[in-house]
Amino acid sequence: MVKKLFFASIILLTVISVCFAGSVPNMKAGLWEITVKTEMPGMEMPPMKHTQCLTKKDFVPQGPQQPGQECTVTDVKVDGDTVTWSLECTTQGGKMKGTGTTTYSGDSFKGTMIMVMPPTNMKITTHMSGKRIGDCK
Repeated sequence: MVKKLFFASIILLTVISVCFAGSVPNMKAGLWEITVKTEMPGMEMPPMKHTQCLTKKDFVPQGPQQPGQECTVTDVKVDGDTVTWSLECTTQGGKMKGTGTTTYSGDSFKGTMIMVMPPTNMKITTHMSGKRIGDCK
């Protein structure tokens, strides 16, 4: 079950690929190293790192995709350098709902996503950080 919860939180980042019209945060397009750390009551998962090319059209960090899960991102808003969104995922354990936020500072970002896992309403918190490491290949 812990492994399912961990992968569920990672998949949440995967589906957050949205193109925004108008406002964009202060971020430098390029290759980014993204660190994801997931916590739940009584347990903390080790940090995971991956790289992703982020652009002015696709600037929401993603995680590795997991099979058997479908997520929908809604209510995406950009306010200055901060991006917020709502999220609902259908997993083998049921539907999970949550919210996320990421704030950019040129060549770095910090963010948090909070999901609620039914039927126990367990809260899963995912902390994200990223730094630009070069140009996209």
